[in-house]
Amino acid sequence: MTQMAERIGMDLGLTASSEVPRAEIALKPKDFTSDQEVRWCPGCGDYVILATVRSFLPELGIKRENMMFASGIGCSSRFPYYLNTYGLHSIHGRAPAIATGLAVTRPDLSVWVVTGDGDALSIGGNHLIHALRRNVNMTILLFNNRIYGLTKGQYSPASEIGKVTKSSPHGSVDHPFNTLSLALGAEATFAARALDSDRQGLTDVLRAAAAHRGTAFVEILQDCPIFNDGSFDVLRKDGAEQRLIPLTDGDPIVFGSDGEYCVVRAGFGLRVAMTADVADQDIVVHDAHTDDPEYAYALSRLSDHDLTHTVTGVFRGVVRDTYDDEVRRVNELAREQHPVDDRSLQRLLTGHDTWTV
Repeated sequence: MTQMAERIGMDLGLTASSEVPRAEIALKPKDFTSDQEVRWCPGCGDYVILATVRSFLPELGIKRENMMFASGIGCSSRFPYYLNTYGLHSIHGRAPAIATGLAVTRPDLSVWVVTGDGDALSIGGNHLIHALRRNVNMTILLFNNRIYGLTKGQYSPASEIGKVTKSSPHGSVDHPFNTLSLALGAEATFAARALDSDRQGLTDVLRAAAAHRGTAFVEILQDCPIFNDGSFDVLRKDGAEQRLIPLTDGDPIVFGSDGEYCVVRAGFGLRVAMTADVADQDIVVHDAHTDDPEYAYALSRLSDHDLTHTVTGVFRGVVRDTYDDEVRRVNELAREQHPVDDRSLQRLLTGHDTWTV
């Protein structure tokens, strides 16, 4: 831990650490349940996500007072109210920026961002990509229901072409984001996707994301029963095995009810093929930790908006210097080379030097 971080902690009346303090007693899911009434519509996928996160957080062994959940604006952004941790309901699209400040100044915190497809991909688009680019030590959970829920059903940057909504009565003509392609294009060091109804798959992804040092981006596909009901039903019903492509690091990418489909190389990209039609050695073996960013990006392109195929699991998890660690390191170096005290700072603020602009 740098002396800079120690000084920040002392200034704030705490002992900062490069590692988040561990809980002294084992916590349970109920310990993370707040006294606030959960106010989502009946059937909303957010309930399942909340229950999964509450069940998972005790695994981290982190004190509740050293967890911070920051959110923007939207249905998903009510999330901090329902967890018995510190939380911040911030500004539309700006949660990654606020979380960046927390991560830099409070190395003793486990910082999480909860956002939605409208909040993160529209007004918050720049904040999202720059948090990913900088590799700030935080975990971003993007709840994607492909609609604006809180403002009552307008199409979002993730809505499919032709989507009929209140703001697109004749069908949306916007080409939607491929969210994982966006994250990987911004050089995310960790990128993953899970389905809200896949409790085990979501828990596995959250576990990997929490263990990652840097920006961990997790897209969670979830249902809005009021304004976009059944948007992901084809991924939950009979035949879903032919659409879902689950990733397991070190395993060949094979899927289908009987493993009848697989993923193979196709030029500079990847494609789906019939397992019976290709040699075993031609089936791609998933490597989430490869330094080759093109591989993870090619995986993201296998997913399409009509949900013919949807890749789930951890696409990429690589190590790179984090923004917050580097900021603290550079600031400490500057302090060592140019020591200052309170008096010199005061002289600077009240000095006689002036500038004409």
